[in-house]
Amino acid sequence: MRAERELMRGAGPVAVLKLLEGGEKYGYELIEALSQRTDGVLNMGQSTLYPMLYNLEAQKLIKPRWQEAESGRKRKYYSLTAKGKKRLARDTAQWQAVATAMQNLGILPDASQLEGGLA
Repeated sequence: MRAERELMRGAGPVAVLKLLEGGEKYGYELIEALSQRTDGVLNMGQSTLYPMLYNLEAQKLIKPRWQEAESGRKRKYYSLTAKGKKRLARDTAQWQAVATAMQNLGILPDASQLEGGLA
């Protein structure tokens, strides 16, 4: 299942910031990591990712760095800024609050109901 457009608008930027928390990445690495680590739920193509990266860069949440690859082609690597780390912490807290609210409504199971969860 793939997230719908409206949900992706909220989830996409925080997911990208979270991936960059682990170290700098270039665009294609982000696309692959999003697909693999979310079982395809947050799959996005270049036409979605790059405008999002430009927006995050304009907000000074990420910063770019150009580097030449072994092939001789230049790649733009992105990393998290101090402001981006603060935003990630804030957004993570908000997503946790939303998840808790969804659990309280019965939309999401709580951890004790998940297979292998701590009971």
